[in-house]
Amino acid sequence: MPTKIDHDESELLKAFEQGQLKSVATKSELARFKAAARATALKDRRVNIRLSSGDLSDIQIKALEEGIPYQTLIASVLHKYVTGRLTERPAASRQALKTKVPKSGG
Repeated sequence: MPTKIDHDESELLKAFEQGQLKSVATKSELARFKAAARATALKDRRVNIRLSSGDLSDIQIKALEEGIPYQTLIASVLHKYVTGRLTERPAASRQALKTKVPKSGG
């Protein structure tokens, strides 16, 4: 059953088909999207882990801020760690970050 589209959607579709729409994503955003897509496509094993509720909540919030699924964020962090591309922030930076970001839930 075909999906009905409204007038605005029809105009957008027409503009797209005529090549009138241009991406507004920055180069860094495109690189991040490509990296997330690559990481998602290459997954061939499943792992189950237990996390504290607070850590999982914080991970989900970070993933929302990044615009990616939280499981993709976890996989990305682990990949960066094992490839040596994940670096620890100096203690002063971590403390400044903690004072700027309020904890959720309670």
